[in-house]
Amino acid sequence: MVYYISNSVEAGFEEAERRIRESLAKEGFGILTEIDVDKTFKAKLGVDFRRYKILGACNPHYAHKALQEEDKIGVMLPCSIILQDMGDGITEIAAIDPVAAMRSIDNPAIEGFASDVREKLARAVMSI
Repeated sequence: MVYYISNSVEAGFEEAERRIRESLAKEGFGILTEIDVDKTFKAKLGVDFRRYKILGACNPHYAHKALQEEDKIGVMLPCSIILQDMGDGITEIAAIDPVAAMRSIDNPAIEGFASDVREKLARAVMSI
């Protein structure tokens, strides 16, 4: 089962990050969290790792709807977006597929807007 939406772009890491942030904003998402995985691994483990960042993106409208339907759904929020340096000027951007993630929740009301969120994330990821 594919659980993510992915796009590899010919862009440096910083440029790809700028573009995905802009694209997410156009779709109504803000960034709530950021994790620099490579920096964390270096600081905590003393190991080098490729540039890799996790962004926690949230669309307040859909988060509100989800929390009204399922009070524990917050354990699955925000939507994770990754950026990783693939080398040779290529950066991969991938986002969680909310439909795949929400399959474990037995609530038909969630399915409808999970599809809407997937469409928005797919547009954001594929448009950069």
